[in-house]
Amino acid sequence: MRDMRPINGLSVDVEDWFQVGAFETVIDRAQWPSLPCRVERNCDEILALFAEAGVVGTFFTLGWIAERHPAVIRRIVEAGHEIASHGWDHERVFRMDPHRFGEDLSRARKAIEDAAGVAVTGYRAPSFSIDARTPWAFDVLAEQGYRYSSSVAPVVHDHYGWREAPRFAFQPISGSDFVEIPVTTALFGGRRLAAGGGGFFRVLPYGFSRWAIRQVNGEGRPAVFYFHPWEIDPSQPRVDNAPLRSRLRHYTNLGVMAGKLRRLIGEFRWGRMDEIAAREAAGVTALAA
Repeated sequence: MRDMRPINGLSVDVEDWFQVGAFETVIDRAQWPSLPCRVERNCDEILALFAEAGVVGTFFTLGWIAERHPAVIRRIVEAGHEIASHGWDHERVFRMDPHRFGEDLSRARKAIEDAAGVAVTGYRAPSFSIDARTPWAFDVLAEQGYRYSSSVAPVVHDHYGWREAPRFAFQPISGSDFVEIPVTTALFGGRRLAAGGGGFFRVLPYGFSRWAIRQVNGEGRPAVFYFHPWEIDPSQPRVDNAPLRSRLRHYTNLGVMAGKLRRLIGEFRWGRMDEIAAREAAGVTALAA
């Protein structure tokens, strides 16, 4: 019997433990080359997990990582996954102007395509930093030939969020097929709740994510789930001088993440973000001015 359940977007934001926004005030970019990289071993573990489950997804990758670890980028592509851009070095979009953002995109894309040997057509902004301050970013992405973005978190959060954005796929540029696919939110009592993965998935009970994805699928829409390679790595170095709140967000439940992922991947249907984008494009609506 044919499986009629919606296919959800499975995505990995490829960055190392020292590149996360939670540590940006205590780890300078100039330190990065001297720090121990664990992204390759963690990506290989994710590839094995995905192969075991028979699923494919999208790896939104920093250009900085692709330039230094091209072998793992090739392994991702050879396993049938989509490779996409996460920008060059995790700089948030709202800290750049359009010209600098364009340079960041170009630099990252070249490094990723050189490593992968395939074209890059998707993008996810670091820390979901396309928001009400930066709608011009969509025009820059479209001008550079990107087909879709998954860069908006339509919630209120202390680090990111575009509360007024649509919950589901929309066309931010009039007359363009370019599509934005926001990360998943669920509704409870009329309030939007972040439910797309990452720290929320690690910290909250598994049942919350199951409920949220079922709610979205029940509306006939695909969920968009994401996580990071460092989230399955409880042996990563500790940043003891980071603020307590940042450490709690980063290190809580690292040891249970892989098991929760196996359960989630086994319970729902999953696919690549470019495939989700192609299916969503036919039914999306333009973003209201």
